Amino acid sequence: MLFTHQLRSRHRRQMIDITAKLQADLDAVACRNGICMVFVQHTTAAVTVNENADADVPLDLFTRLAQLVPERDAYRHLEGNSDAHILSVLIGTSLVLPVDQGKLVLGGWQGIFFVELDGPRQRSYVVKLLAG
Repeated sequence: MLFTHQLRSRHRRQMIDITAKLQADLDAVACRNGICMVFVQHTTAAVTVNENADADVPLDLFTRLAQLVPERDAYRHLEGNSDAHILSVLIGTSLVLPVDQGKLVLGGWQGIFFVELDGPRQRSYVVKLLAG
């Protein structure tokens, strides 16, 4: 089963927890065991697994990423979002997650996050569920 979800980011850099949406997709098709694949359809956004209990974690992440990939640098791509393209590649645009007994197999502090790198924007991501 394939699901496409829309979301609207509110900031240039933002981590949006999509864990509940993914679980709702699993519940909708009664997927008991298999894998859940998530794919971001953009070159200036990403998806990742990270801590979902402390709001300071995304702030720390974005602070460190800005040090690694500055917003303004000698980029050849002149649209003003070159850093977002680079960060998207570094973070990644897809995940493969195990599903067991109808639940995502995550650690106690883990959540799945859509990572906005060039917002605010209307965005989409695709979820593919494979039973097995």
